[in-house]
Amino acid sequence: MIDRPRPIVGPDYLVAGRYRLQSKLGGGGMGAVWLAHDRLLDRDVAIKQVLSTAGLDEAEARKVRDRIVHEGRVAAKLSHEHAIAVYDVVLEAGEPWLVMEHLPSRSVARALGLVNALPVIEVAQIGAQVADALAAAHTVGIVHRDIKPGNILVADRGPGVGMAKLSDFGISRNVTEASDEPDGMITGTPAYLPPEVARGAQPTAASDVFSLGATLYTAIEGQPPFGMDDDSDAIVERAAMAQINPPTRSGVLTRVLLHMMEPAPQRRPSMAQAREEILAAAFGPGAADNILGAPVRTEDGTIPAWAARNSAAGLRSPRSGPLPRRAQSQPAHPAPAPAQQIGRSGGGQSPSPTVAVTIGLLIGLVIIIVILMMVM
Repeated sequence: MIDRPRPIVGPDYLVAGRYRLQSKLGGGGMGAVWLAHDRLLDRDVAIKQVLSTAGLDEAEARKVRDRIVHEGRVAAKLSHEHAIAVYDVVLEAGEPWLVMEHLPSRSVARALGLVNALPVIEVAQIGAQVADALAAAHTVGIVHRDIKPGNILVADRGPGVGMAKLSDFGISRNVTEASDEPDGMITGTPAYLPPEVARGAQPTAASDVFSLGATLYTAIEGQPPFGMDDDSDAIVERAAMAQINPPTRSGVLTRVLLHMMEPAPQRRPSMAQAREEILAAAFGPGAADNILGAPVRTEDGTIPAWAARNSAAGLRSPRSGPLPRRAQSQPAHPAPAPAQQIGRSGGGQSPSPTVAVTIGLLIGLVIIIVILMMVM
């Protein structure tokens, strides 16, 4: 067992002689997250402290330390405007700490605690942006494996207010690496598990597609696709059987979400395809430049109240503009072309009623003249 003195970690504690802790931002399965100040570069950062390994045998402690170092190495491969950046991995008192971009933000999970559900048009923006980051991750072989509302952050103040970013690659893995997890071990959050992972299969890029679809579903519907249950085993069982409650509020995103949550992984779109489907369904073709790299905003172009803190609500970000409008569906039977356009396309179109009447009168006049000449 490890039995060595542990430093008392708290505000003003200096990590690796460089990062001065300020206040605790939150915690997760791997440990606490602190707001810290980087004395070398004079900037605020978020720094994740691994939970104490005191009481673990050396082999277990090494696995925990290796896992957080692995997280840093995996996440550092990804540089994307919609993903939280990883700056450094340092050792302090023999334990690794992960140094990350600090984004003053509110998670989608926190937002749902305030407003119950988010508008489809705003969820579509979040979905396209996160899908863009994940498509980049998948390109370099990284699978996130724990996409959920709590891991999607939206900046709630500062110059980047409204920007959505994916965080916490804590259980990410490069697909080229051998997994050290035992067969049948379920990794991820039950409410957002793809059926194949709930049945014990290893997560893949297709699994991330399902989990993102389930996350967007939850943001719109106000509850996860497998429903609510305090018994996590019951949720895992429903996930394994793909018992998705049909969406009722997702509007233009309904078909996209159901495509992303196809029970069979091979029938799901790739993450890049999912991004394009979301953009096309919500905003029409050619909308990427207006949505990606821009703040999440309402129909009128302002920062949503749920995504902003205090006076930032209702503001227009300098990087934002009006949302693109999705083209309306064409009627099944288009109206006839105006009379002045007839004949331009050629090919057997009938003349207008006015032209037909005029022609008939002229023919009648010619017949009358011929008859009169014969009589005379």
